[in-house]
Amino acid sequence: MAAVVTVSALDAGHLTLPERLFVTDADPDLRATVPSLSFLIRHTAPSGATTTVLFDLGIKRNIDGYTPAQRAHIAQRQPVVVSPDCADSLRRGHSPTLIATDGEHQQQQLLLDPAADIDVVILSHVHWDHVGTPSDFGSAVFAVGAGTLDLLRQGAGPLYPAALFNADELPAARTLEFPPAPASPYDARTSEHAPAPTPNTPSTAALLPSTIRYPWRWGPLPTDSSDPAFPATLDLFGDGSVRVVDSPGHLFGHVNVLLRTAPRRYVYLGGDCCHDPRILRGEKGIALYDDGCGGLRSVHVDTGAARRTLERIARFVDGDGTGHGDIEVEVVVAHDAVWRERNRHRFWPGTL
Repeated sequence: MAAVVTVSALDAGHLTLPERLFVTDADPDLRATVPSLSFLIRHTAPSGATTTVLFDLGIKRNIDGYTPAQRAHIAQRQPVVVSPDCADSLRRGHSPTLIATDGEHQQQQLLLDPAADIDVVILSHVHWDHVGTPSDFGSAVFAVGAGTLDLLRQGAGPLYPAALFNADELPAARTLEFPPAPASPYDARTSEHAPAPTPNTPSTAALLPSTIRYPWRWGPLPTDSSDPAFPATLDLFGDGSVRVVDSPGHLFGHVNVLLRTAPRRYVYLGGDCCHDPRILRGEKGIALYDDGCGGLRSVHVDTGAARRTLERIARFVDGDGTGHGDIEVEVVVAHDAVWRERNRHRFWPGTL
């Protein structure tokens, strides 16, 4: 039987987005408060060993933990809600369970300890609303897209200055980068500012759980098609249950994950491939606005690459380029408020 994982959604804060910056044909005055979702992924090997992975961490519970430039940006995204954050959602779950302690007093049952029970944290990218509070996960190895560590240190050109990132965001001794994808998806103007990959050290790689296949190598999604839906995927456990998907466009190093939750059922966690599910459904396009330098930009570092990533996701959902015939695919992006409200029962300890 095909290897599968369980996945649970986690509340990890909320922020407020002006629609005009994200979708075409927008109401210029409409602002929507949306979640920044995190996801708990649990994989059990044939040996019985369980590996616990987080995808994205959402928003820091302490806004003072951001740089001054980040805080100035966050001021434009108010209201921002920081509780519960990712760590608190892991501890308490969606509906906290009370347990008796001495017959008179009750306390909340601890479901998972963020400091001890998380093995790996995968960040889709390192914008402020996805990095959370890494220090909460003291035993986890962090895995990020190629160029992320250089991006945190130096930024990436005039639209992504170093001031918008925190060089010390991630624990250096416990952070690994996925290798660069086989071919650059960016146009020449974007590539000019692309951050450099940081080689992984053997000592850091040795911290990975033994269930994870390493060294990491990109390969196409297995298919009989000559044009696979996803040309660059990384099989995290070597059994096809968790595939990291190179998903360029939004920010340098942006990755998604494809999870098999049943033999013919997949969950695709899209991070910030788009910020509004209407774009995925083809009802809206990616908004363009003044970049302050005499041109137009979107919320993506490379709008063309972002559109191509969305096209590949749509192909996979439609079964084109998968080689798997009839499959069920659910796509969840980080800021989908409607999905959150309709799926509260699937938040930890519930499952998708």
